[in-house]
Amino acid sequence: MIIRSIKQPLRGAIQVPGDKSISHRSVMIGSLANGTTHVSGFLAGADCLSTIECFRAMGIEIVRSGTDVTIHGKGLHGLQAPSGTLDCGNSGTTMRLLSGILAGQRFPARLTGDASLQTRPMRRVIDPLSSMHAQIASETGNGCAPLSIKPADLHGIRYQSPVASAQVKSCVLLAGLYADTETSVTEPALSRNHTELMLQGFGAQLCAEGTTVTVLPEPDLAAAEITVPGDISSAAYFITAGLMVPGSEILLTNVGINPTRDGILEVVRMMGGRIGMENIRTSGGETSADLLITHQSLHGCTIGGPLIPRLIDELPVIAVLAAFADGTTVIRDAQELKVKESNRIDLVVNMLRTMGADIIPTDDGMIINGGKPLHGGVIETNLDHRMAMSAAVAALIAEGETEIRNSDCVLISYPDFYEDLKKLRA
Repeated sequence: MIIRSIKQPLRGAIQVPGDKSISHRSVMIGSLANGTTHVSGFLAGADCLSTIECFRAMGIEIVRSGTDVTIHGKGLHGLQAPSGTLDCGNSGTTMRLLSGILAGQRFPARLTGDASLQTRPMRRVIDPLSSMHAQIASETGNGCAPLSIKPADLHGIRYQSPVASAQVKSCVLLAGLYADTETSVTEPALSRNHTELMLQGFGAQLCAEGTTVTVLPEPDLAAAEITVPGDISSAAYFITAGLMVPGSEILLTNVGINPTRDGILEVVRMMGGRIGMENIRTSGGETSADLLITHQSLHGCTIGGPLIPRLIDELPVIAVLAAFADGTTVIRDAQELKVKESNRIDLVVNMLRTMGADIIPTDDGMIINGGKPLHGGVIETNLDHRMAMSAAVAALIAEGETEIRNSDCVLISYPDFYEDLKKLRA
């Protein structure tokens, strides 16, 4: 993919695809509910399609027509033994959350994924599940997939998570549905709470207080209607582009602004910017709004602490925004970037250095001295969808042209990204 610097403002309205986290969970929890769940606004990206295929392999009838999905749930104990290995593709969410569900089943299962997923740390779910008496193991012994899971009687625990991770929290809570007593998870900072909201919407009994959430076992989950808002992680690329490109005015419609996910909006405010917010509404516990983005001058800031879990997936493109802003931006407490689809600290630093930015890596983030002009270059994505889209945004204000290698990896989360970017350029 070749992207040239832009010579005119970005203008228009975009509906970004459905939230990836909510789309995953709608299939999982809908499959465990009794009755037919209808989902609108589903993200038809590769990761979410992997989740659908895994549940189809366990006997769940799922019908998809574009962004509408119908799930014929069979109840908490209605899953059937798959005939083969469950393939999670590139999706860490699929593997980690499904591990919690499978830990309580009465049949054995095996989980694997692509080469990238097989390098990502799974001990973070193996350890708490093992504490619940689950029979789960890394087949290679390195704490990574493939994972083997055997039937077990699960015991409720009070888990103190060393990381603020929605995937870890969700895995333990989903396993807690099958435990003998209540299960609770306490995090060092509050991570995204889509699982809690959706479980409550389907009838589970949960209690959330501070950074601790507790679930009671054996709920009678009932089918629900789910409307998936636009993914703020996908909106982040156009938020950044609209702020950087002179004269731009972009309307992003129906974007999820769940307070555990809206960290990028706070960063913009910290940088001295302002994003218009209209038509705020709530459905199924999830709040969304139309966001109006205009070009603005920004300054550097410090990003860290409890803010990090609220924007961990947006940090690559936030780094691009920091390179545009005047002054110094410090990103810290973001060690999680090292264990995403790639080591995103290294990739972000290499990308922005290639384009002429003044950026320094640290053990837990990076320091960006912004305001320096960028130029085009050849960017290696390492098949990381968020790196490809971040590079495309940076290319808009970089002199000359930028080549993004393996650019089609955006299919994981935003299949129409380049088409939507082209619409705004027109």
